[in-house]
Amino acid sequence: MEQSRRITDSFPRRRRGPGRPPGRLKDKKDKDKVQLKVKVKKVRDCPRAPSQPSLDPALLEMLRRFDLSWEYGPCTGITRLQRWERAQELGLSPPGPIREALLEHRDNPDVTYRWVWGGVGW
Repeated sequence: MEQSRRITDSFPRRRRGPGRPPGRLKDKKDKDKVQLKVKVKKVRDCPRAPSQPSLDPALLEMLRRFDLSWEYGPCTGITRLQRWERAQELGLSPPGPIREALLEHRDNPDVTYRWVWGGVGW
């Protein structure tokens, strides 16, 4: 009776060195991994820049509805203002309050860009 072949049979087998338990990384890689975790933690713990005030939830909801509205075209790879202007050029009549909000909060990335990940309801 012949056993079926596996995809892993076509790759050479590597032997583990003495004193290295299975599944463990080399010391240098372990050290880099620990340092990476510390850096990520520091970034997550940073408070929001004091120059950016907290945004009105109604404004964020209005922008979210604009993002989800397919009648103004795709929003991948461009800012919300660029999308609004493209829709205006194509005669799609995007909402005026969206443009006003985008111009008012031009320096705030939470308003300028559509966040594809994170946030509630995205």
